[in-house]
Amino acid sequence: MKQHIYQLFTQALVAIKNKNIVTMEATVDYRVERTKDAQYGDFACNIAMLLAKSARMAPRKLAEQIVTHLPPSEFITKIEIAGPGFINLFLSPQAYHTVIKDILAKNDTYGISQIGAGKSVIIEFVSANPTGPLHVGHGRGAAYGSALANLLTVASFNVFREYYVNDAGRQMDILAVSVWLRYLELCGETIPFPANGYQGDYIWDIAASLHREHKDTLYYPTAQIYEQIPPDSDAGGDKEKHIDALIQQAKKLLGEVAYRHVFREGIDSILNDINQDLQQFGVEYDQWFRESTLTTSQTVQTAIEQLTQAGHTYRQEGALWFRSSQFGDEKDRVLIRENGQFTYFASDIAYHFNKLKRGSAHLINIWGADHHGYIERVKASITALGENAERLTILLVQFATLYRGQERLQMSTRSGQFVTLRELREEVGCDAARFFYTQRKSEQHLDFDLELAKSQSIDNPVYYIQYAHARIASVFRQLSDRQLQWDVKQADLTRLDTSHEYNLLVTLARYSETIENAAHAYAPHQITNYLQTLAQDFHTYYNAHTFLVEEEALRHARLSLIAAVQQVLRNGLKILGISAPEVM
Repeated sequence: MKQHIYQLFTQALVAIKNKNIVTMEATVDYRVERTKDAQYGDFACNIAMLLAKSARMAPRKLAEQIVTHLPPSEFITKIEIAGPGFINLFLSPQAYHTVIKDILAKNDTYGISQIGAGKSVIIEFVSANPTGPLHVGHGRGAAYGSALANLLTVASFNVFREYYVNDAGRQMDILAVSVWLRYLELCGETIPFPANGYQGDYIWDIAASLHREHKDTLYYPTAQIYEQIPPDSDAGGDKEKHIDALIQQAKKLLGEVAYRHVFREGIDSILNDINQDLQQFGVEYDQWFRESTLTTSQTVQTAIEQLTQAGHTYRQEGALWFRSSQFGDEKDRVLIRENGQFTYFASDIAYHFNKLKRGSAHLINIWGADHHGYIERVKASITALGENAERLTILLVQFATLYRGQERLQMSTRSGQFVTLRELREEVGCDAARFFYTQRKSEQHLDFDLELAKSQSIDNPVYYIQYAHARIASVFRQLSDRQLQWDVKQADLTRLDTSHEYNLLVTLARYSETIENAAHAYAPHQITNYLQTLAQDFHTYYNAHTFLVEEEALRHARLSLIAAVQQVLRNGLKILGISAPEVM
């Protein structure tokens, strides 16, 4: 309907220009928006106020000219000029009746927008370090990223979903050493496990698999391992120096081949677990991009050389620095340490360099809120590489806080004290988890109420929405049981004249607009809000009216209306990755 109204205004502008009523030297991006109060009509347009200066005419006078030249439309019953020059439009019942026909004609494709126009987007999300299972904090990024990717696809963007695997660097070495030390304990050694090691039960599982495969071939006695190792923090030492020394000792004793095997065993086991978790959570990727390939393909070196050739690096105290402060960052950043190793930031630069070179029109990164400080430095590197930093959008997700009653559950991967995403799924189900994760703006804090998510009541929003869908399915089963018929072609939609039906029609008409607004704002929570409103309008209607009435024209009309509601519920839930049950 908004598109139809835009077309009417376009024709009106052409008409007054052709008649030389006004001479406008500029065009503007005017807005047609739904009014918040029905007394001001269904839609309001600000075009007259935006063009008044160019037209050299008072806004209300220009509005009068525009209204006079608006082509007639069966979908508009009244037009008013309000305030400083708003043009308010009142829609006819026929305008809303066409929505039902449109929904039932398009079915699963209803709501698809063309605003993306096929533009390519790489969306990278979750990308948790493979140092342990996904916890409930990661789950929010997974649900948000997956829903956003689905939303952009419905808006006709060409979406490529990617997981960036951090399979290089110090954290992965700490993981490898943690697995090896647990393996040694299974060999019978008593190990003073490092404070900075990974301590979860999953480390024991990986170590057990390693022991079954290799028996005692990777065994070394504790005394030999801890020879000349600086003390850990519990002995008054430095835990960072302690774990780094253990890493070097493991590499020395095991040798390159055996160490890499332990290293790969840890990463691959956890990565497979993450992949399985995400698939069962309804999250799929087009590519799992490994950080290690950036080094083997020389991409890191190439990106740094390009920065150096452009004069954006310098050496100081044996390290290579990037002049990121010249591009808006708070300070310069190290790219290559004095020991010759690339920093994490160097890999981040190379990864974005790689994505930009793939030719995608836009990049979207979904990061945890704790990565806020990385935004400026990454954008600085993109600018320094000669690319447009506006091609990158970074969206932050606050980690959800999980409560069981009054108890706040811990989520520390290093200590192993955390609730996994898998445990959450098993307790509340994928549907409830995905809905609760996406019901607020991603950057807002989220307290996840376990008891509410599990409840089967109208207070549980996802249950309330799914119940609306199932209720409609029940009506159509009753229709079949009574051997009655429904045919939208025989529906007299003018019979939909109650306030409950009007509310439903208006809400249905907002679905396509909601899709576009949500896609523009990268805001799947607008879909959850919309579905709650639609479900509430339906349940109110269901409780007030009978659908399977004897009068055929009215029965066909009401069944057509609730069939349209069911289709939109199904389409919206699909964007969120949530099922639409027929029976509850």
